[in-house]
Amino acid sequence: MGALTLTSLIPSIQQAMDTVSREQVGFIPAVARDSSAERAAVGQVVVSPVVGPMAAEPLTAAAYAADTPAQTINNVQMQITKARSVPFGITGEETLGLRNAGTLGSINQQRIEQAFRTLTNEVETDLAALHIYASRAYGTATGTPFNTASDFSDFASCLKVLDENGAPMSDRQLVLGSASIARIRGKQSTLFSLNTGGALAEDLLRRGAIANVEGFDIHQSQAVPTLVAVGTNNGSATTTAAGFAVGTTNIPTAAAGTGSIIAGDIITFAGDTNEYLVVTGVASVASSSVLLTIAEPGLRQAIAASATVITTVAATTRNCFFHRSAIQLATRAPAMPEGGDSADDVMTQTDPVSGITYEFAVYKQKRQVRYEINLAWGVKVIAPRHFGLLIGA
Repeated sequence: MGALTLTSLIPSIQQAMDTVSREQVGFIPAVARDSSAERAAVGQVVVSPVVGPMAAEPLTAAAYAADTPAQTINNVQMQITKARSVPFGITGEETLGLRNAGTLGSINQQRIEQAFRTLTNEVETDLAALHIYASRAYGTATGTPFNTASDFSDFASCLKVLDENGAPMSDRQLVLGSASIARIRGKQSTLFSLNTGGALAEDLLRRGAIANVEGFDIHQSQAVPTLVAVGTNNGSATTTAAGFAVGTTNIPTAAAGTGSIIAGDIITFAGDTNEYLVVTGVASVASSSVLLTIAEPGLRQAIAASATVITTVAATTRNCFFHRSAIQLATRAPAMPEGGDSADDVMTQTDPVSGITYEFAVYKQKRQVRYEINLAWGVKVIAPRHFGLLIGA
């Protein structure tokens, strides 16, 4: 068998890497990633280590150091749910013609670039779809975040949600849609005032880049969900009259109103301005004593011992803010049979910006060649309490 390898494509691969890593994707660089060149099958569980809180002890003098306290290292388990491939091919006649025209390298580069774009956008979309697993929201359905000049209330209110939910102070992320990014660039002039903003102002004024504002690393993503469908609750649903304490997550509904409340809905309770994400909904709010479950850490304000109206927030854009560790992305090279398949060459290449490792394979056929760019991945929210939504148009 002839020695047909991917070596000749490596310059094109590298150049395409540099281009695609600058696409407008915000979730991939913002979330925690477990990326390696190891292979994984669809359905396989990937385990990532998680070190929990550690206790302090008195520091005292002694002849010998005491034994180290036992510590349990936990883990997060998630599944590889997708294995996707972007193929492209070329025949002998096409190769000869393009080489004679001097465009073979350019065509290969653009095909690789588009393959990266396809897979990256799929991963980005899957991460954006996790918005239904957030804990709380801030804003109004028809609001316009960052629309008031020199007013950082939207940043501060998102930080407040994470503070109240106990998220670590560092490594906080804010992924915004293009409309919100445009308002920051157009309205928040104090961010690009060179005499007060320093390096951040220079980046924003000269290059339109937003780095870190009030502790948030700012990202832009075209995958930010817009006009998310909601349940059909007509606004007359109520809780039972039992009364519920701060921190409660399971709240039974009374037989009131019509319609449904579905998982992923944003709801409020009369007298409480906090907005909560629904984990388990109610198919019919007219049913009595059906448990409605909201995300941890539960109610921020107690509900009095009387029937309390439950309102569903209308469909709206859902910008996302979270601590990096709240959302996990695991990527792998797709599974391969023992001894490999009929590929003439297989290699992996790690994107230096995203950290995602892609697999490249070449299959020699009769007077034509098939190339594949492959990736397997899974996504999961592992800490809902450290994940919130900034809503508004």
